[in-house]
Amino acid sequence: MTILAILAVVAGVVGIVGSVVPGLPGPPISWVGLLLAYLAKGTNGAGDPMTTKFLIIWLVITVIVTILDYVIPAYFTRITGGTKASARGAIAGLFIGLFVPPIGIIVGTLLGAFLADFFIEDKGAWQSFKASIGAFLGFLGGTGIKLISSGVMMYYIIVYL
Repeated sequence: MTILAILAVVAGVVGIVGSVVPGLPGPPISWVGLLLAYLAKGTNGAGDPMTTKFLIIWLVITVIVTILDYVIPAYFTRITGGTKASARGAIAGLFIGLFVPPIGIIVGTLLGAFLADFFIEDKGAWQSFKASIGAFLGFLGGTGIKLISSGVMMYYIIVYL
């Protein structure tokens, strides 16, 4: 059971990191950590084991958060007048920005959305700037909900081990 406990904590930590690093599914990895803690048959401070119902509730939350991570950035980009090109530009800029974290991620997201709307969609500078701000706010929103959910799951991993 010690191996399961160690793997649960590792999955929880990787899940938190994955909430910030694009391409790494943070909340699903954190949920695997919860599953491993469940399988390790740990108990909380009161001596109660983790229930299957608790695990299923967190699975549903994980699915919702994962879906929202795709919906929120597109929504914010759309409400600020951005196009699909600006959303794609933000993602491209984000990946390029990974080479200079954390500033590169922020600048890459903003610049990628701006350049895509400005050059590909032929929008003016102000409209392209608004779209880039929307794409960035969407990125922050999606990252925020992933980070919160993964952090709470990590808390429960520790509590139940």
